[in-house]
Amino acid sequence: MSGARQRIVVLISGRGSNMRALAERSRSGGCFEIAAVISDQPRAGGLDLAREFRLDNEALPAPKGIARALYDQSLAQAINAHRPALVVLAGFMRILSAAFVQEFSGRMLNIHPSLLPKYPGLHTHQRVLEAREREHGATVHFVTEQLDGGPAVIQAKVPVETSDTEASLAARVQVQEHKIYPLAVNWFCEDRLRVQNGVAWLDGKPLSAPVPYPELPGVRA
Repeated sequence: MSGARQRIVVLISGRGSNMRALAERSRSGGCFEIAAVISDQPRAGGLDLAREFRLDNEALPAPKGIARALYDQSLAQAINAHRPALVVLAGFMRILSAAFVQEFSGRMLNIHPSLLPKYPGLHTHQRVLEAREREHGATVHFVTEQLDGGPAVIQAKVPVETSDTEASLAARVQVQEHKIYPLAVNWFCEDRLRVQNGVAWLDGKPLSAPVPYPELPGVRA
């Protein structure tokens, strides 16, 4: 990898806590820089946070009744204006069109608050508690047309305590999200992580399962 840092664009809809973790990693030796933060919600707290970090930021709300594909064309245009190596979904709550996913295929990551393939979609913490699972966590994966179904890269687990509420469980999972997402983004921007034929590859080897954090056996963090 050359000495130049790779540019990423971060998409958010809410508070931007994972965006903060990425910005902090970028400033403390990460091999990437945040070229822009884009939100579909003009009042998203993450936009205020982006301004605190002095990051280029933009609100791109979807007009009422606009077709998903048409909005995604505008979103893709806004992203491409920053020439990113990677698009990073950090709490971006819109379902993306097939054309958008295809345009950024192999260079778009998402983080999901469950141990995928378990519990794709919404309300994962509630569903985990209702199922009386013993463990929960978060997964970073490449984005494909299948919702939360792209090749997994890295996972972090937390135990589910008998006293847990949705809020307490979500808070512990989020702590792990803030560790594994910057790590995965850094891997991609170091040219160590890629996807090929539907399989994630790290350091020249296919991943038969997501890398477990914090063990990282045989993997240089």
